[in-house]
Order: sequence, then C-alpha cells, then structure tokens
Amino acid sequence: MRKFLLAIALFGLLSFNLYASEGMISVKSAHSVSVTADRLEKILASKGMTVFKRIDHAAGAARVGKELRPTELVIFGNPKVGTPLMLCSHSIAIDLPQKALIWEDAGGQAWFSYNDPQYLALRHNTQGCDAVLNKVAMALGNFARAASAAE
Repeated sequence: MRKFLLAIALFGLLSFNLYASEGMISVKSAHSVSVTADRLEKILASKGMTVFKRIDHAAGAARVGKELRPTELVIFGNPKVGTPLMLCSHSIAIDLPQKALIWEDAGGQAWFSYNDPQYLALRHNTQGCDAVLNKVAMALGNFARAASAAE
C-alpha cells in the first residue's frame, strides 16, 4: 500500500511538471529580440498599460562573464484587470503582473512567450473569473502578434 501511494504521489508530481511546461504560449517573431521588446513596449503604452520593468538577461549574464542568447523579460500590467483576478484567487498575485519573455533560440529565431491565462486559472483554482481570463487571453495574444508581426 505504501509503494502504491508513493507511486501515485510521484505520478502527480511528474504530471504537474509536464503540464507546467505546457503552460506557456510562444509566438514566432519576425524581428530581433530587442526590436520585438521595443514594439511591445510601444503597444502597451498605446493601450494604457504600465511597463514596470524590462530586464535584459543576456546583459546580466555578460556582467558575470557568461554568454546568453538575447533574452529579455518585459513586466507589465493594469490593476483594472489584475485586481479582479486576485479577488477571484488571491494566490494568482504571484504570477502578476503579466510577463512577456522575448528570447532567441539556438537557430537565431526570436520568440515571444507568455503564460497561458487558462494555465494560471488551473494553477490557482480560479473560480468565477472566466470573462476576465478571456479578456486577458485575447489581449496577450493580440500583444504577442502585434509585437512579432512583420510590417
């Protein structure tokens, strides 16, 4: 019985890790990492969103003598949207504000990645926020496509 329970617990942990890795949406960008991040910042500003921070992970790696492909994180949000999500499930605050990871793969292709709002809803057992989650999903998808699209 003890081995059976241990096997179930191990399966649960492995299942969560597999699902967690699938909780991100990635969109191919027609631009470099820095251009995609610049475009995102302009789009967010035009929509009244707040950009809290832009982190250049490659520059940070260089400061410690390491080399990292271009990788930038843009942290942004709007309390009008985030607050209702936190009222549905307070723990979702750990995943807010929103983040966009813009990165270059080994082949030189830039990508725009973000957390899937439906994954966050499952992670935090969010109840009663379907309309807000759908709005967030649509907005994030629009931001990703607009920042990544060829002109």
